[in-house]
Amino acid sequence: MDSTSTWIILAVGSVAGLVVVIVLALLFRKRNQINLTAATTTRPEWMRQTPPAETIQATLEKGVSAQVFDHAPGERLAAPFAEQIEDIVRARLAARADLSHYRVDFGTAPDGSLEIHIDDQRFSDLESIPDEALKTLLRQAIQDWQSRQ
Repeated sequence: MDSTSTWIILAVGSVAGLVVVIVLALLFRKRNQINLTAATTTRPEWMRQTPPAETIQATLEKGVSAQVFDHAPGERLAAPFAEQIEDIVRARLAARADLSHYRVDFGTAPDGSLEIHIDDQRFSDLESIPDEALKTLLRQAIQDWQSRQ
């Protein structure tokens, strides 16, 4: 075989190898993309739901992009649904002059149950909250969240 044939074989092999690398790169890139807006039943349930308007508004006010897991420093950790209810509660508290002084934060107890922190007190259930108006607001926020699901 002469040197010209060798160069042609090397050139064709190099081009073929480059094409294979590009095709593989495109396949891997496509595989890692998730279209969150496409109608499909293959995504988990939590990805098929839009968060409540209050959660979207709270995210916009913080000046951050929407994230699957959003945790502000100093805030107690809670399940995503509890954080969404918390956003509804905070929006309603801000609209009520008689209740706007309360600081409400939902958290997860060591045993996995929900805790409601109001100012500096921790409550493990709604019934133990002493302020009836606040208790009613919390119940309504939970019912509102459930009706949106």
